[in-house]
Amino acid sequence: MNDLLLWQYIATALIFVWTGFVRSGLGFGGAALGLPLLLLVIDNPIIWLPLIGVHLLFFSSITVGSKLAHVDWLFVRRTLAIMFVPTLLGVFGLLTLPTAWLVVFIYSITLFYGVCYLLKYQIQSQSVWVDRVLLVLGGYIAGVSLTGAPLIVAVAMHRVSKAQVRNTLFVLWFVLVSMKLSVLASAGVNFWWSVHLWLLPCAAVGHMIGLKLHHQLIAGDGGYFKQAIGGALIVICLVGLLAHY
Repeated sequence: MNDLLLWQYIATALIFVWTGFVRSGLGFGGAALGLPLLLLVIDNPIIWLPLIGVHLLFFSSITVGSKLAHVDWLFVRRTLAIMFVPTLLGVFGLLTLPTAWLVVFIYSITLFYGVCYLLKYQIQSQSVWVDRVLLVLGGYIAGVSLTGAPLIVAVAMHRVSKAQVRNTLFVLWFVLVSMKLSVLASAGVNFWWSVHLWLLPCAAVGHMIGLKLHHQLIAGDGGYFKQAIGGALIVICLVGLLAHY
């Protein structure tokens, strides 16, 4: 991370602006919509995930710190009880699976999200058992790659009031990412602390833009915005997958 080419520095900075924008604008998806792009810069998720995770902790604490009364704490507790073990198993997979497998896994999961967005298919559940399956899968994927948010959001959208969804999700991400980063730190993974000096301001720019556009982005479920994201994700993931075959 300290000896990138010029184009890699520029691309990384712009992608972190994008992740900050998506995270604060939608309340989720910063990693899911940013990691596939970052893997085109350096195709190793173990490099990017600590950076994304630290940013998520920083900006989620700023966003929710004064709004804890607007969090559905019952949902947070019940969800964490289901997701705790799958998330830890996912982190173990991140540390033990071959890098090439992880890259293909991330692109494949994100490709699925992209197709759903493009076709306006909304992942949803109307039963407790489907909720649990989505949360288990979302927890494992979050442990591996921090890209399990769309599955978890599918449960939150019909279990949490719309006014509380974003703040509740931010608290949930904070706890899950804290767990993940604690394990990565214990395993001796490099967190690239010096890199945060120039990436945090980039993410902050996106964060502020996202806060200003939050209500417009979530109006009508995001409509065309999500479709545009879906089309872009499909192209990015196909390019990434082809590069590994």
